[in-house]
Order: sequence, then structure tokens, then C-alpha cells
Amino acid sequence: MPSPTLPWLDDRENRPIATQIAADSARRIAVGAIEPGELLREVDLAEEHGASRTPAREAMLQLETWGLVRLIPKKGALVTTPTAREREELLSVRAMLEGHAVARIAPDESRRESLLEALAPVLEAQQSAVGQPAEFAVHDYAFHLTLASHDDNRVVEEVLRSLGPRLFRLTHLAILSPTADLPALHREHVELTGAVARGDVAGFREMIDRHLRSGHDGYQVVAE
Repeated sequence: MPSPTLPWLDDRENRPIATQIAADSARRIAVGAIEPGELLREVDLAEEHGASRTPAREAMLQLETWGLVRLIPKKGALVTTPTAREREELLSVRAMLEGHAVARIAPDESRRESLLEALAPVLEAQQSAVGQPAEFAVHDYAFHLTLASHDDNRVVEEVLRSLGPRLFRLTHLAILSPTADLPALHREHVELTGAVARGDVAGFREMIDRHLRSGHDGYQVVAE
């Protein structure tokens, strides 16, 4: 997977305890181990991680920055529930970033080949995980991250780090939904890769929009 846009994949040594608490909590929220509507409290987070309440408070502020919780004064942090508007907007941004990256890369054969080389092992890993939805979700996220980040745009990387936890939460919801067709999703990724190989930017943009919308129809979100 490209650079860690998901905080729990950041394996740098000597990370501040607040960063560790935020990363672990973000991962658990993203995979549904902490459910929407649950209230996180400073004292509980501090106790779970053997820390004081100050880093626990800082961690909750970071979780709010990532859009995973809403702070409630004197109570704690309420885990957010994905809304229809949030899903629509996040998927639109994802399609825009991936389409823009492919449009910049496609005219240059060497850069196009570099992207294809980066996508190949992700596609292989995803195919091997068709019977393991949680693992498949990891590779699904990696596929889309590779597309969006391969243009080596530092501002885009900042955006992806900010949106990463929420994008992964949507990915996990989509892949683990009862109606998810994992072999079909993998085939669509192969087709998207084929459009990259041909340098077919218009075709890629049409496919990515359709792929994202159909892939995220199988789980419930709340109206805003």
C-alpha cells in the first residue's frame, strides 16, 4: 500500500501516546468495532491505553478532525454515523482525485507503466482475498489509493490523509454488506486498470464513477 493515509498503518517509532490512541480508535471505528452512536470518554480511553486523560483528550480532538466523532462538552465524543450526503461527497472527491491522477499520468507511457506495475500486486492480493471480506476491503482501499496518489501530488496526499479514515470506513461498509459481489468488484478493478493501460482517460472517468456508486449501494446510511 502507498504511504500511510490510514493512521493505524503509521509504524513510526516514538509516536506520541495521543497519536497512538487516536490511530487505534480510528481503526476500531472504521471497521465497526466501535459502532456509530457510541460515546467515547476520556477516562475510558486513558485507562485502555495506560495513559493520562490529557493525551486521551487530544486523541478525541484528532478523531473529530478526521470526521469520525462529534465532541459533546463535558460528556465525551460521539461516534458519527455515515450520512447519505457524506457518502455522496466522499465518493465524488475520490472519483475526482483518481480521474485527475489518471489524466495526468496517461499521456506519459513511462508513468503509465509505473502505475500499472504498482496496481498489479494489489489486484493479485485482492483476487486472493475474494473469500475474506475484511482482507478484501484492505486491498480495495489500496487499489483506489494507488490510483489517486500515484501522481505524487503532495497536496493530494494531505487530502487523502485527512479523508483516509472516513474513506476506509465506507470501503469496509461496502465490502462487508450482504449484497457485495466481491468477484464483480475485482473484475471492475481489472477493467479500470485496462483503461489506464490504454490511456483511455474518458473511459476511466466514466467507469470509476459508475463503479463507486454501484459498489456503495448495498449498505444503509442515514439521511442528513
